[in-house]
Amino acid sequence: METGAQAREAIRAGRWTGPTAGLAPGYTQANLVILPKADAFDFLRFAVRNPKPCPVLDVTAPGSPHPDPLWAEGADLRTDLPRYRVYEHGGLTAEPADLLAWWRDDMVAFLLGCSFTFERALLAEGVPVRHLACGCNVPMYRTSRETRPAGCFHGPLVVSMRPIPADQVAKAVQITARYPSVHGAPVHIGDPAALGIGDLTRPDYGDPVPIQPGEVPVFWACGVTPQAVALASCIPLMITHAPGHMFITDRQDIELAG
Repeated sequence: METGAQAREAIRAGRWTGPTAGLAPGYTQANLVILPKADAFDFLRFAVRNPKPCPVLDVTAPGSPHPDPLWAEGADLRTDLPRYRVYEHGGLTAEPADLLAWWRDDMVAFLLGCSFTFERALLAEGVPVRHLACGCNVPMYRTSRETRPAGCFHGPLVVSMRPIPADQVAKAVQITARYPSVHGAPVHIGDPAALGIGDLTRPDYGDPVPIQPGEVPVFWACGVTPQAVALASCIPLMITHAPGHMFITDRQDIELAG
């Protein structure tokens, strides 16, 4: 699976069902949020007010499951992610492998930037990415920081964490700051308690990763934030990707570098 199109084909056929970190290296991955048209404008307002966790890449027409061909030619957002989550009235109610039974003609889909996009750039500069080395999903945590509300949408910021050697933290900040459309620079470096995170070994989403002596936990805004918002806001219906199970586009990561 060397390209985004090949990865989507394998996912659609059920040949790939796991997290997508490291899949189709070099191709941009995206978070997914799907809402009824009645809630879509308020969510767009929410994303504009919270660009770090919710950088908007594309918005589909109501009823269309197809993103702009500039992002993914021939893609279908109902089938081209390994796993989805369905949130109803503040609860997680289903984790389907496709959305064929859930799709409605008033659905609007949002593609949001994903921090997987800048990981190749980190590796190219010699900065380790622990979850890739461990072959697992990135750890993600709900924080005590609140997002800026819009309409009915409100809730906590979610962050992803990568342990970085102390002498490479400045380099990691500089590299990721070049990617503002996929979360950009970190929102916090160091003490997790400052974000209200009590135990790094127990992420709210994804998998724990070891932190070696001399490493510093570095936290980036995360596109799973809308899922925490769905729970906090008791949205009647929101459909998302399952954490770490992203949509893979046809765009190259380097195209998103500022």
